Amino acid sequence: MSDCLFCKIAAKEGPSTIAYEDDNILAFHDIYPLAPVHILVIPKKHIDSLHHLQGEDQWLFGALLNTVKDLAVSFGIAESGYRVVTNIGSDGAQAVKHLHFHLMGGKALGSKLG
Repeated sequence: MSDCLFCKIAAKEGPSTIAYEDDNILAFHDIYPLAPVHILVIPKKHIDSLHHLQGEDQWLFGALLNTVKDLAVSFGIAESGYRVVTNIGSDGAQAVKHLHFHLMGGKALGSKLG
């Protein structure tokens, strides 16, 4: 999608600090972090949200979550714990209409962020 911010970042047409990349997945640091470690993990393929995943994308869902787990280890937050969040739609506070997971950790997050 030409107007999607995350598609532009995946195509290297937008700024980002990359934490991980392979042929199908990109992970980059959130520009407004809510925790010491706050990484966004996205599929390079445009999918609006988790709600829009199709059967042929099931493998991608597993790959995204494995990437989240591996990044938690790489960034030293696996043992102390971390949070994984995806927002869906306007009522779910989804700011960018491209499936993404927030990986947050590095401090006690409590029940609220911010």
